[in-house]
Amino acid sequence: MTQKSQYVLDQIEPLRRKLLNHDLYKYIETPDDLRIFTQYHVFAVWDLMSLLKKLQQQLTNINVPWTPSGKPEFTYLINDIVLSEESDLNSKGEHQSYFEMYLDAMEDLGASTAQIRNFTQQIQHGTDIFLVISASDLPKSVKSFLIFTFNTIHHKHTHDILSAFTFGREELIPDMFTEIIGNIQKQFPDEKIEGLKYYFNRHIEIDADEHGPMAIKLLENLCEKDINKWESVEKTAEAALQKRIELRNSVLRKILNNKAIV
Repeated sequence: MTQKSQYVLDQIEPLRRKLLNHDLYKYIETPDDLRIFTQYHVFAVWDLMSLLKKLQQQLTNINVPWTPSGKPEFTYLINDIVLSEESDLNSKGEHQSYFEMYLDAMEDLGASTAQIRNFTQQIQHGTDIFLVISASDLPKSVKSFLIFTFNTIHHKHTHDILSAFTFGREELIPDMFTEIIGNIQKQFPDEKIEGLKYYFNRHIEIDADEHGPMAIKLLENLCEKDINKWESVEKTAEAALQKRIELRNSVLRKILNNKAIV
């Protein structure tokens, strides 16, 4: 890891700590709590793939007729991450995207997938993503989270998109999911959460050992010694983490409100 990427990590550490130590995790105590969490979190599982696919468009060559991208290391790193995220092996040994694994895990829990399925169906029909978000009945925090993601995708430079993907997702996920799964395993020793446990543990394993370091390496190669790019990377990373914290705050409020009603 270069000094530049380590500097970004040092600068965003307070936000990382705030997210990793969030009160939400200790309040996931019942099956209802876990179902509420997944119904919010699934949108963060889904939109990650759009960040990744945009990077694949920009850092490799997917045009036909094909010509070499001229940066084979970029191509390798991105395509290797895509391969796992889009078609890893699930707990049954079948190829499946992480998003689809998460949907199956939600259904095992008895969590509703109607909202996310309706959302993605509208996109499959060709409706503009910002219109789908605006017209949906999603919570305000989820809408804000998604708008940030797609504003980054459509209006920011490649290094900013990679920053959101790297520091807001891949580098963060192992530590964040370790906090979540540690609590879940204590509270829910039930076969109904086996799919969710597999999803979390697989992400912890592959992001810590492979995807996180690969994404940082890609970012270092892309930004090199460009100070302006690194400053923009830091700002985007901070904004991405802040949006994630706001989403966690919203989930916590929903869970606490539900507990009060029950």
